[in-house]
Amino acid sequence: MTRGKDLDVKIAIVISCYNEAAVIADTIKRVEKLFSQTKNRAGNFEIIVIDDSSRDDSAKIARQTGATVISHLLNQGQGLVVLTGLEYAQENGFNFVVAIDGDGQHSPNDALKCLEFAIKNEADLTIGSRLINPQGMGRIKVIGNKGLSMITWVLFGVKTTDSQSGLRVFSRRAIEKLRWQTTGYEFCSEMIWRAKQAKLKIAEVPIKAIYTDHSKNKGQSNWNGVHILKTLVKQRVLEILE
Repeated sequence: MTRGKDLDVKIAIVISCYNEAAVIADTIKRVEKLFSQTKNRAGNFEIIVIDDSSRDDSAKIARQTGATVISHLLNQGQGLVVLTGLEYAQENGFNFVVAIDGDGQHSPNDALKCLEFAIKNEADLTIGSRLINPQGMGRIKVIGNKGLSMITWVLFGVKTTDSQSGLRVFSRRAIEKLRWQTTGYEFCSEMIWRAKQAKLKIAEVPIKAIYTDHSKNKGQSNWNGVHILKTLVKQRVLEILE
């Protein structure tokens, strides 16, 4: 699904998808509608759905909307889903990647806001932060995400308010330089670390926290944070010893 525009900028809108048959069409249509209406602000754009071997009809439904769909044969994890999107963008000459989740928790207006910020401020990795103004976000999720952001700072020396946010914008430099090794949700922290190592400009933009009955059942739990912590500590120690 490609739309044209006056600016000589190519935007890949990468939507992560795993068992999102109930909402993926609506997510795609809302993104397509907004970006089509703001042609003078968004550049040429293509919507790419990365389906992580869903067990439902997510991929089929996404194709019916006209979006480009790339399907993993096996479930790879969120880290590899986003990497697949970056690799597609690099191979096809995109200037920016806007990465969002397919469960509908990210507002297309927030995605556009983060993209415009990245373009205007020449940021390489722009993170949409739910915690700058956490209104609408449950207290337990706030505590869990703040805890993981603290871990990211302690282990890697990078301060962010919402290291685990799924809304991110990558510049062309980030598309080309940014890679990570973890495949699960721990990649969120490692990604920020790798961005620092690559001397990329990291920024945050406040976004709304949107939770529906569907999206509440997705993503990571605070218990999963224990696994994330173990994985990140192990990786950090191994790299220090190398």
